[in-house]
Amino acid sequence: MLKSISPGGYNITSGTFSPPVFVEEKVREIREFVGSSKAAIATSGGVDSTTCAVLAHRALGGRLICFFMDTGFMREGEVQEVSEMLRSLGLPLRVLSVKDRFMEALKGKKDAEEKRIAFRETFYKVLSKEARKEGCEVLIQGTIAPDWIETSGGIKTQHNVLEQLGFDTVKRYGFRLLEPLLELYKDQVREVARYLGVRFEASERQPFPGPGLLVRCIGEVREDKLKVLRGATLAVERALGSLKPTPNQYFAAVVEDERVVASPAVERAVQEILPGGKVEYFKCRATGVKGDNRAYGKIAVVSGGEVETERLFTLPERIIHEDGEVVRAVYKLGESTVGVIGSGGVRRERYAVLVRAVETRDFMTAKPYRVPMEVLKRLCQELLKICGVSSVFYDITSKPPATVEYE
Repeated sequence: MLKSISPGGYNITSGTFSPPVFVEEKVREIREFVGSSKAAIATSGGVDSTTCAVLAHRALGGRLICFFMDTGFMREGEVQEVSEMLRSLGLPLRVLSVKDRFMEALKGKKDAEEKRIAFRETFYKVLSKEARKEGCEVLIQGTIAPDWIETSGGIKTQHNVLEQLGFDTVKRYGFRLLEPLLELYKDQVREVARYLGVRFEASERQPFPGPGLLVRCIGEVREDKLKVLRGATLAVERALGSLKPTPNQYFAAVVEDERVVASPAVERAVQEILPGGKVEYFKCRATGVKGDNRAYGKIAVVSGGEVETERLFTLPERIIHEDGEVVRAVYKLGESTVGVIGSGGVRRERYAVLVRAVETRDFMTAKPYRVPMEVLKRLCQELLKICGVSSVFYDITSKPPATVEYE
């Protein structure tokens, strides 16, 4: 009996990778692994899980059950859109509405790693229960190389990485695990998707994390915060999706607009590049990379001053040189002038929107996309119209020291 693919078990290089050869080998492997049993696969509609589902369906046909969970962390209208897309691919789909389960599991949690682990445990408890109802003994999932590399390296826990952390999935969740895409990178997954005839909106879809908007909702998750994030996500995707070339990934994140002052040394470093500039820190922290390790650190908030765009992107390095706890820097595009009356008098709206756009080949490293400033300014005005948004920022940090996602 074949074991689940392990890192280093399938040697793929970008110069020799052949989708037809890969698909033929994996179809054979899936059939041998599953045998006469039934298998389950969970997909978010993203390129990795959708490609894996189509590949597994080619191997197993009606013995595969595809689950799509509405966790409450999907984008506006996404549950219906993804469901229709997956059904159009001929996949035997079961849609699970489990928003309440996830919100309860995440209640009161602020730490990024704690939130990811809570999401993972809820995800697999729900999935294993539903898979057992269908008589499935095997779980097939679309884990790819960056997932297990970042998790095994301690950078952040990807919810779909299990065996690489030493979990016995049979004892813990009740299923055997198979991961056919485990050694592929994003560009190779897209090649496989095209070869399999996966629809364009899936094969070329922007990467969307398994936990969805959860990892873009920095700090504690609340319903009003998610509502702001969905609105901001829609505005960002409309504005940046028309750029040519299109960024490899672009999205919005939301954080409480609560800040503390930075040290005089950091302030001086910023003003060397940005005369008249100011720097603060958000109270919430974000995930980053230091060396090969995870760093849960500060987000530097830069505002004011005037500088050429190219010099602006040198700021994160200068700030981190002065304060090693910083993992990313964002530049203020604008803020609301509308106050909200509270018990203590006039206060600002409560959430800051962080706009992130990157260019990358394999998502192991990434650079901030040079969005024209006039585009960012127009987008800022749209975002400030959303109820609850106090300020808007553009993320100017590479990976490393930041990760692409915030948590």
